[in-house]
Amino acid sequence: MQPRGKIVVASQHYPPDTSTTAAIMAEIACRLAAEHEVVVLSGWPGALPDLQTGPGEPRVIAIKNRMAGKAALVRRGVSELLFAARTFFALLHELKAGDVVLTVTAPFMLPYAVAAAARLKGARSALIMHDLFPDVLVMAGLLKPGSFVTRTMRAANGLMFRALNAVITIGRDAERPLLSYAGMTRNKIRFIPNWATLVPAPRPVDSDNPFRKVLSARFIVGLSGNLGFTHDPEIVFEAARLLKDEADIHFLLSGWGIGFERLKQLQAAANLRNVSFVGRVEDAELEAFLASADLWIIPYRKDVAGVSVPSRFYNLLAVGRPVVLVSEPESEAALTVVENGLGWVVTPGRPDRLAAAIRAASRSNDDAMTERAVRTALRFDRTTAMNAYARVIDELLHTANLSEQR
Repeated sequence: MQPRGKIVVASQHYPPDTSTTAAIMAEIACRLAAEHEVVVLSGWPGALPDLQTGPGEPRVIAIKNRMAGKAALVRRGVSELLFAARTFFALLHELKAGDVVLTVTAPFMLPYAVAAAARLKGARSALIMHDLFPDVLVMAGLLKPGSFVTRTMRAANGLMFRALNAVITIGRDAERPLLSYAGMTRNKIRFIPNWATLVPAPRPVDSDNPFRKVLSARFIVGLSGNLGFTHDPEIVFEAARLLKDEADIHFLLSGWGIGFERLKQLQAAANLRNVSFVGRVEDAELEAFLASADLWIIPYRKDVAGVSVPSRFYNLLAVGRPVVLVSEPESEAALTVVENGLGWVVTPGRPDRLAAAIRAASRSNDDAMTERAVRTALRFDRTTAMNAYARVIDELLHTANLSEQR
């Protein structure tokens, strides 16, 4: 017998948005809808994909939302605050005692609204923590560790974590910084890693690959996806500069965000011959693009451990490519790389070491790394993750029912 109560998913990003967060939240909502009534409060208007409509699928309610560019920090902050406020009032209308609400840290003000609404309505609440604020802003240099804003956000987090019933982390490294907050206890933390969206299987390096055949170099180094505040574009470009005289190594870059704008500025000034840009790659071409490079870079700034986990990491493994990760050795991705022999981990802020790792990769004959990458990607499985989310939600629903019966 299924427990009473419905599930409300609150997410600014949801299809038809094509972002990674939207895809993740849609996967979770649709899996939960197979067993429960699910309502989605979405900040993204438009028609849903056909597979996500009809009986047995979540009921989606659009919340008025106005997205600003990431570079427009003030306007973006105001927009996100308004979205969080509108979601709060929508939750007050939708939630009842015994319900469960699930949300994510995008935008970072949304979890405060969700935790408060759930507490007021006697519902249970869970947060999927993709990024830890304000820690991520401190890491990016946008806030000082002891500033008034930082202290205020940490105090607000303490209240939020006390109100939340579960915090779902996507990296093992998140536990330590989480437990530094008042209100957070270890029994609230659930670890559910993200998953590869591509089918894990070795993809051979093919000279006819449409992204590769226009390049003459033997060894292609790729960089793909969003480069935000947590990433370091300069270390990639400086490594390319250090390797500019090695004709067999070429950098192929595609993505978006403030980091990619910075890369384009650097390339416009230096015009390195070993650097090429391609436009943002659509989902239909993603597999071919990821298979076009011999090695992929994930360039984080220092102090990333426990703050952010690269979701793109699992698709790189799925196509059987090694990675060079710029981060501290205790970060989730770094632990996975070292534990499974998937590539190289480089100290942040050291382009010379990044260049040395790329050079070593270009000379490596470890063909077994491809097999290890694919084998590791198989462990990060969508079905396994979805079942884990279902167990967390069922646990919260049962707990809510027990509380109602007392």
